[in-house]
Amino acid sequence: MCLGKSGYLWNMATKTSTVSHLPDPRTTPTVDQVGIEERVARIQARSIKKEAKVQGMELALSMIDLTTLEGADTPSKVKQLCYKGIHLHDSLPGLPTVAAICVYPTMVKVAKKALGNSGVKVASVSTAFPSGQAPKSVKIADTKYAVNEGADEIDMVISRGQFHSGDYNFVFDEIAAIKEACGDARLKVILETGELGTYDKVRLASDIAIAAGADFIKTSTGKINPAATMEVTLVMLHAIRDHYLKTGEMIAMKPAGGIRTSKQALHYLMMVKEELGPEWLSNHWFRFGASSLANDILMQLQKEVDGRYQSADHFSID
Repeated sequence: MCLGKSGYLWNMATKTSTVSHLPDPRTTPTVDQVGIEERVARIQARSIKKEAKVQGMELALSMIDLTTLEGADTPSKVKQLCYKGIHLHDSLPGLPTVAAICVYPTMVKVAKKALGNSGVKVASVSTAFPSGQAPKSVKIADTKYAVNEGADEIDMVISRGQFHSGDYNFVFDEIAAIKEACGDARLKVILETGELGTYDKVRLASDIAIAAGADFIKTSTGKINPAATMEVTLVMLHAIRDHYLKTGEMIAMKPAGGIRTSKQALHYLMMVKEELGPEWLSNHWFRFGASSLANDILMQLQKEVDGRYQSADHFSID
């Protein structure tokens, strides 16, 4: 055993860790708002050449968590989404599958069966998604149910009310408890950045989630506006970078909600590569939470093949 990230004991053989304490909020770096927004503006002003554009779009497809999280979800809808995730566009050979299908816990078993041995993961939201307003015992039970149904990944929401009340220990302990309930499933911790209010709070929430055991930090539920933005994503990438420089441990990132175009996705990938390095450019370390993004990328790829756009009617509505 050796000392790893601050306050942790890190088992180098099993790659498991035990949490000992909350990061001191007083030591959390403040965020330079002007610097963040200028950096994003510079990235968004850049263009990408044709060959790199195609490669980037195919990479982005492989990073999508294709998502349906509606009260009207049915087994048939989930099965259709799973089919799409494996067979993105039959007239474009060689496309990757998406990374995961993200559903409610009650649909995990349906998705697991439909995906078979495709290699596509099943992600499930839990912890009283999207509000997070439930007792910890209910959130733990919600998580264990999803894992027992076959979920490979869990997307939890933090308790934003407790966070805004300054009860950071509660937030930290709850994330750690959900991480334990995940077993072998990877944990994505949703900060719901649109409800946090400032970049400084986004940074603090990111540091708390990472210290409590998050495998991914994730921007949003996609249920409120604003959802993911490049600016809050950049703040979160800096938290990941600082943690990596301190400990050597990689943490994954997932912006979710509001990312609808291939151009947006390519700018996110440029930012990840430049801020974290090419090691993060795989679907193990970076994801997009999206539903309509896949269709736009497919339309752009078709245009690269034959010079014209297909109608949106050629693609399923997710």
